[in-house]
Amino acid sequence: MPTSKFFEASWVDHQHGIVFLSEDWARADKLPPLFLNPGEQPLKSLKRAEPQEYAKLAGYYVEHGQVVFFLWPEHFPNLDWQENDFYVAGEFNGWEKAIGKRRWLMRADKHKGKLCFTLSVRMDKVCQNQAVRFKFVSGEGEWQMTPVDAPNREVEGDGTHPFILEPKRTGRHVFVFQPSMDHPILGHEKLLWKGPRATQECDIAFGHLLMELGTEAPMGTFIQEGRTIFRLFAPRATKVAVCIYSEPEGTDAETHELVRVSDNVWERVHPQGLHGWFYHYSVDGEDMGNYSHFDPNFKILDPYALAAVSHLGPGIIYDEAKLPRPKRQFEPPAWHNLIIAETHVRDLIAYAEIELDEGEREGFKGVAKWLRSDNCYLKDLGVNAVELQPIQENDAHSHDEYHWGYMTCNYFAPASTYATKPEKASQIEEFKDMVDAFHEQDMAVILDVVYNHVGEPAHLLFIDKLYYFETTHKGDLMNWSGCGNDFSAHTPMGRRLVIDSLVHLIETYDVDGFRFDLAELIGVDVLREIEKALKKVKPSIVLITEPWSFRGHIAQALRHTGFSQWNDGYREFAGKYVRGQANRDQFRYFLSGSPHYFAMWPAQTVNYVASHDDRCWIDKITENADYNGSWPTGNDRTRTHLMCSLLMASLGVPMLAQGVDFMHSKQGVNNTYQRGDLNALYYGRLRQYPATHDYFRAWIKFRLSDRGKLFRLDSRQSDDYLHFYEEGDTSAIGVLYNADASRGHQQILYAINPHGREYWLPVPELLPSAFTQLADHERLDPKGLKSGTFKWQDGYIVLPPMSCGLWARG
Repeated sequence: MPTSKFFEASWVDHQHGIVFLSEDWARADKLPPLFLNPGEQPLKSLKRAEPQEYAKLAGYYVEHGQVVFFLWPEHFPNLDWQENDFYVAGEFNGWEKAIGKRRWLMRADKHKGKLCFTLSVRMDKVCQNQAVRFKFVSGEGEWQMTPVDAPNREVEGDGTHPFILEPKRTGRHVFVFQPSMDHPILGHEKLLWKGPRATQECDIAFGHLLMELGTEAPMGTFIQEGRTIFRLFAPRATKVAVCIYSEPEGTDAETHELVRVSDNVWERVHPQGLHGWFYHYSVDGEDMGNYSHFDPNFKILDPYALAAVSHLGPGIIYDEAKLPRPKRQFEPPAWHNLIIAETHVRDLIAYAEIELDEGEREGFKGVAKWLRSDNCYLKDLGVNAVELQPIQENDAHSHDEYHWGYMTCNYFAPASTYATKPEKASQIEEFKDMVDAFHEQDMAVILDVVYNHVGEPAHLLFIDKLYYFETTHKGDLMNWSGCGNDFSAHTPMGRRLVIDSLVHLIETYDVDGFRFDLAELIGVDVLREIEKALKKVKPSIVLITEPWSFRGHIAQALRHTGFSQWNDGYREFAGKYVRGQANRDQFRYFLSGSPHYFAMWPAQTVNYVASHDDRCWIDKITENADYNGSWPTGNDRTRTHLMCSLLMASLGVPMLAQGVDFMHSKQGVNNTYQRGDLNALYYGRLRQYPATHDYFRAWIKFRLSDRGKLFRLDSRQSDDYLHFYEEGDTSAIGVLYNADASRGHQQILYAINPHGREYWLPVPELLPSAFTQLADHERLDPKGLKSGTFKWQDGYIVLPPMSCGLWARG
């Protein structure tokens, strides 16, 4: 008997399991001596699995002296199967050196009618009786994560977790078994090896079964016919109780046990209507070490609570019939017409120059009042959409604590810290009124939402750790979010929690869109389901992703969905370009809407130069020491103007970080997630740099004008729509929009020179008499500049140092 782990097993469904032996079973006349424990029950059936069944998880099988590498798309949901090549790379071919070599290119194939990718290689070309490591990699150089449940995944090592190709495990070591009778759901069966010289037992893993459990029953609390219904999904619980009380302190608390009404759902029907009362759950279950986290003494905030007193709870019972439903849906601008400002509730009004009391200045009510005033920065700026940093209940420890909101504790409840009377659930009406106030100013409301991890305490952890979180084979929480845990949106109820809460935010508050934080962890497959569900509720919904995590990037796969994406490549390009550090190839790609690899149509790229994360724009590009843009230099200001013109002239959706138009500085601090003093917008600075603010306002207004429609394309442009003008070894460049007249007779010419020397831009076939200069790096006048226009003669436009220009024809 081998000294290593002899075998492992898991349930496939309620009638079948699969077992992986430590090495191939060579005997054809006899089956492995396996039994079901407890009781040494004989198996109803035991037979070899097809080698492809092993390969689906393991990435390979061996047949007739050939290693068949096998990529099964269902286990790699974030890949783009339509336009990408895939290679096998490992210790046997130099890893990344395999990319682009035909001998390691996988071919599209079919297994039982489903798409797969295979590559057959002689065994001796891969290994000589020793184990070797390998992974799959795209033609773009994106390394694919091995499935967490792959039986040959390297767990320790350097953290890259490759597959292990083991010559003694070819696929002939895998068997499918059937118990003599249906096993109990999530039972504790073990598989017993009882041979003549050795006996060994292993648990039959049930994770796969657990992850498939779900229900269509409504979740949360409901008041019907004078009764209150409590319902919670807790598949592995042995006991669930609800504690109800009329005051948030809980002095009159009553505890009632819920009844399991199905294998997965617990319910209590209380004989009274309890609108406005408070409640929390407690859940107990069998202690399974690192594979569970039950604690009957922990007060759980209902994941479906519509409001909460704080991140700790309690939840507030709220009669759905009393929710503030919109009378009619607001229609946000079409995606290609959007100009977004990313901002934060408290940052907007901390120094807002209107009269607000202390409570109003900290939340939804103050923003609504500010929007309806005559002194509102966002209205003056002219954007038509805001992207608000998270407003759902988060783990801010007190009402006074500043918080970005990216540690969500409940997905249905507006943040209690932004409410004037959270114990009265005022956040519901106040958030709805704030959304209404944005709509009154013709601004769409896009919410930043976080469905990749949860805040502290992680209430879902106490309901079912394995079901709601991504874990390692040892039961440890995975952390590709960088926030301590990764929420699992791939389980039926994890996915339902995401979709149900998003639908609630639309139907109750008339929210216009969502930006999904670290969406790579949500996955393309779940994002597609989200898109389908939300467009049924609001067809005009705006859907944006942050298409990466610490694990990978899914921009390429998202091209074939209805999601737009934050373009991190554009962010890095713009800062370098205005400092003369990027090239023309990059300019052409990003100004053209990042076509092909990133975006299938222009509005699929959200172009931005800075966001809440990391340093703000002026701090990143300042000439001052320590990235401190508090007192920007003249060049800092000019480069900010160049950036504004570039951002507004680029095909795609422009997004502005709050305060960028008056060069808001965070004094060089890189991470300000708890620094409300640095993030808050000081509007006195707007008066300090009014010309820069006006420059942004003018470009925003022009982009939204009839002439600006040449920047706002609703579909992929033709190949000749843009014509670029360039000459010499420099990144200065010009571009003519609608060069092929495919969008009517109007044309726009934009030119930019980020360098500290004059540049003569060749425009040989253009006539200066046909164009009017509308803008330079200091001014934009849609009627045309009256003085100081650029010299245009002999087929050249002379661009001054660090300048840009805009001309219109027709």
